Amino acid sequence: QVQLVESGGGLVQTGGSLRLTCAASRSTVSPYIMGWFRQAPGKEREAVASITWRGGFTHYVDSVKDRFVISRDKVNNITYLQMDSLTPADTAVYYCAFRPARTFDYWGQGTQVTVSS
Repeated sequence: QVQLVESGGGLVQTGGSLRLTCAASRSTVSPYIMGWFRQAPGKEREAVASITWRGGFTHYVDSVKDRFVISRDKVNNITYLQMDSLTPADTAVYYCAFRPARTFDYWGQGTQVTVSS
């Protein structure tokens, strides 16, 4: 079993920045991919960014490219999401997720990000 704990959310003004942190409990299984997702009120959950654990290859949804950066600390099992130039459209609950193989099997409890105009 893998436990994920997100932190770093909060209230920020348009144009501001936040850094989300996802701490994973030690596991006998290393993730294949770590991902960040978000869900805004009344909308479906959206994949925001992902990173392969071994090679560090990243992928972003178009709406956050050039503004968000995902990274990982392999020693401490932490995944980060640096978010810059935030807009109200980024307001959502952000979740990190652990994918050991084909699917994201483990999820954190979420952290609220609110961007005021």
